[in-house]
Amino acid sequence: MGNKIQLIDRLRLGFAVSVAKSVTFIVQFLRLGAASVLPGAIARRIEPRLLQLLSQQVKNGVILIAGTNGKTTTALLLCTILERKGYRIAHNSTGANLENGLMTALLESTNLLGILDVDYAILEVDENIVPKVLAPLQPRIILCLNLFRDQLDRYGEVDTISKRWTKVISTLPVETVVIPNADDPTLSNLGQQLPQRVLFFGLNEPEHYLEAIPHAVDSIYCPKCGHSLDYEGVYLSHLGDFTCPQCGFSKSKPTLESSEWSQILVGLYNKYNTLAAATAAIELGIDEATIRDTINNFQAAFGRAEDLVINGKRVRILLSKNPVGTNETIRVVTQSTDKTTLLVLNDRTPDGTDVSWIWDVDTEKLVERGGTLVVSGDRVYDLALRLRYSEKSPQSKLNLIVEEDLRQAIATALEHTPENETLHILPTYSAMLEVREVLTGRKIL
Repeated sequence: MGNKIQLIDRLRLGFAVSVAKSVTFIVQFLRLGAASVLPGAIARRIEPRLLQLLSQQVKNGVILIAGTNGKTTTALLLCTILERKGYRIAHNSTGANLENGLMTALLESTNLLGILDVDYAILEVDENIVPKVLAPLQPRIILCLNLFRDQLDRYGEVDTISKRWTKVISTLPVETVVIPNADDPTLSNLGQQLPQRVLFFGLNEPEHYLEAIPHAVDSIYCPKCGHSLDYEGVYLSHLGDFTCPQCGFSKSKPTLESSEWSQILVGLYNKYNTLAAATAAIELGIDEATIRDTINNFQAAFGRAEDLVINGKRVRILLSKNPVGTNETIRVVTQSTDKTTLLVLNDRTPDGTDVSWIWDVDTEKLVERGGTLVVSGDRVYDLALRLRYSEKSPQSKLNLIVEEDLRQAIATALEHTPENETLHILPTYSAMLEVREVLTGRKIL
C-alpha cells in the first residue's frame, strides 16, 4: 500500500495517464459514452503494469468484490459508508468490471503525473478474471458474494471457478482478509481452506426459507466429498443452511447475526449485499451507527431495484441477467400487488449469447398471477415462448403483449400501468442500459 514508484515507471505511467485522460475527454465531449473501458485499454498498451502501479498507491488498500450477483449494489453501499466517514474512494461505479474497466476507474482518480490520491479502491470484479487481477491488485479485503451459473457461453461451472479462486487467494499475504458467503456451500468451503483471516456473512432467518429448492440450483452437493447435502432450508437457489451427512462439512458461522440488521432495498438477495458490506465496513473500523444509518438511507445503483417516476407513474428496474437473479426479481414482483411487468431479453456480449438459461427460470410464478406481461428485446420471441409454456391452462388470465421495438414496449407497459401501481421492468444487462436511456434520456456506458 502506498509504495514508491521508480522514476522510469513514473514517467511511463504519467504518459499513459495523460493519453488515457485525453481519450476520456474526447469520448465524453463527443458524447460517445461514459469512457468507462477504452481509456484503460489504451493506457494498458503503453504501460502493461498499469493496474499494479496504480493500485499500490492506494493508501489504505484495495477492496475487491467478486461474485455472480450483487457486486454493484454491495460496492456502492460500502463506498457510501466509507465516503460518509470522509474517505476518498476510487470505484468502478459504472459496473465495468473487467481489467480495462478496473484500470479506467483508478485512472479517473489519478492526476497527470500518474499520482493516485485515494484512501481506498473499491473494485467490483467479474468472477472469471479474479485469478488474473489478484496479484497486481494485492487486495486488503476480498468479498466473495456468491457463485451461480451466469453466462454459459463464457464461463465454466461454479466448482471450476471456485477452485481457481482458492488456488490464487491462498498465495496472497496471510494478513489479507477474505469474506465469503457462508450460505454458499462452495464459498463456505473455500473460506474453510484458506490460510488467510476469514470472516463469513450469511443469513440465520428460517422464516425466509423457500418452500422448495428452485429449478435454478447449482451446487447442492458437498464440495468436499461430492455427497448430496442435507438442507434445513434454502433462501435462494443453493444458498441456505446445510450439512453433509457423509463427511460432516457444514455451513460456516457468520460474523454478524443477520436478524439484527435491516436490509437495503427490496428482495432477500439484497440482505446478503447488506451483510457483506456491513461485515467489511466493521472490519475497516467503521462504527455501527454510521453503517446502519447508511443502510437505512441507501439509494439503489442504476438498474438494481432503481425507482424512477416517468410521466407521473412509478417505475422500478430490476436487473435480471441469470436464472437465480431473475427468480429473485420475480419473487419481488409476485409479492407486490402490481399487475404490469415488462421483461426485456437481449443476447449481446454483456448479457451472454446463450439465452437457454430462461428455461431454468420459474416464470410459472409470474404467469400464474395473471395481469399484463409485455416482452421485448433482441430475443423477444424466445422469451414469449417461455412464458406461453408457463401457462397451465388455455384459460390463463395472462395478457401477454409481444413488442419488438423497445421504446414502444416501454410506452405500452406504461399505458397498462394504473396511476396507483408500479411498473416493474426486468431487463438483462444491455437491455437495462437501453431501458434507462429511453426513460431518462442519458447513457450510462
